Amino acid sequence: MSTGHGAHSAPAPSPADDNEPQDQGAGPRATTTAKPSMFSSLRIRNYRLFAMGQVVSNTGTWMQRIAQDWLVHSLTGSSTAVGITTALQFLPMLLFGLYGGVIADRCSKRKLLFVTQSTMGVIGLVLAALTLSGNVQVAHVYALAFALGLATVVDNPTRQTFVSEMVGPGQIRNAVSLNSANFQSARLVGPAVAGVLISAVGGGWAFLINGLSFGAPLIGLLLMRTSELHTSKRVERGKGQLREGLRYVREHPELLWPIVLVGFIGTFGFNFPIWLTAFTSDVFHAGAGTYGTLNFLMAVGSVAGALLAARRGQSRMRLMVGAALVFGVLEIFAALSPSYWLFAALMAPIGLAGLTFNVTANSSVQLASDPAMRGRVMSLFMMVFVGGTPIGGPIMGWITDSFGPRVGFLAGGLISAVAAVGVALVLARIAGLRPAVSLRRGQPPVRFVRRAEVSEAA
Repeated sequence: MSTGHGAHSAPAPSPADDNEPQDQGAGPRATTTAKPSMFSSLRIRNYRLFAMGQVVSNTGTWMQRIAQDWLVHSLTGSSTAVGITTALQFLPMLLFGLYGGVIADRCSKRKLLFVTQSTMGVIGLVLAALTLSGNVQVAHVYALAFALGLATVVDNPTRQTFVSEMVGPGQIRNAVSLNSANFQSARLVGPAVAGVLISAVGGGWAFLINGLSFGAPLIGLLLMRTSELHTSKRVERGKGQLREGLRYVREHPELLWPIVLVGFIGTFGFNFPIWLTAFTSDVFHAGAGTYGTLNFLMAVGSVAGALLAARRGQSRMRLMVGAALVFGVLEIFAALSPSYWLFAALMAPIGLAGLTFNVTANSSVQLASDPAMRGRVMSLFMMVFVGGTPIGGPIMGWITDSFGPRVGFLAGGLISAVAAVGVALVLARIAGLRPAVSLRRGQPPVRFVRRAEVSEAA
């Protein structure tokens, strides 16, 4: 069983360093030396059980997401109401997200996941009962979305950090990528099934299936071999642990600036429930089937992005920033697209760019964090990524309702692209780089070079 060192025991790599940081724990198996392949993490039994349970649960989760968005829009006819529902689901992460990381660092992650996954399953079953009985109201959906958010506060950082306990430091990047591929693969099936269920028998059955689907990860957790986990030493209860986590991130730019960029894009760029429902209903004048198709196409690109990320040996800052910039630019193109077919064709590239950005940022931050601080760091990561939705969701919903779906989508893309350029310039300055313009054939028109190279060229 491994032990994590203190929060400041290992020097963090510089932002320009592309070498993979080493985890401070030593697990029971030598997983750190094996070169990752696309599916190498699945050779590990505990992770394989985890992945099998998650693919079932994630399919149910995507079914509920689609059915919930459509239910709220059907009950109210308002994009703002959809934004409020999404905001309430992620408001607890904004308010209490860092405390979830402290809890994850203090407790057994496997036992903690058993509690959170059970709670989330019960919430799905309650929503199913209300909907199938015909008694559901928007207030019920709001309340249950907030309750789900409370469970997610602890579940998210615990799940993120439990990955390293299952696979060891050498496979973190691969496992994070496969987790994303798992989630997005479920997105291929979930929306399609939800669309059929909504059209045929109503969304209540989607909620029921989601509630029951949480049985799969619970069984997987029970079947795991605890002796094979790379368990880090639990952090003892003490004062100032929350401030310590914030200070740790602030003092390490290779953690701080990816999290800042994740915050901007998570808050303003990932409001697809708002935009896609509005485009489907108000621009294309279509139904739930079209909404499910758009989500399906985006999921195709996301799965491709996750699998490509799983093949990469390193997570580079420039890939993260470049993917964020491409993501924002593609959203701008989609907002301005004149036809449904062009809009639909852009969904897959948007999914690929968004997933590439998210996986690269996630794995880079995990690998650059000390194991004893990883729960708090990842809780901050998830807090700014999904916790910004209570701010961005209502804002983007209001813009969409007031000025139309195209303006709302355009605003999200512009903010994402500008944030990517801003963070790229900050990271370049920290690493001693400057942008250089070149008109020479065979060279990119804009590239980053060392300051010394610019001076010599001058």
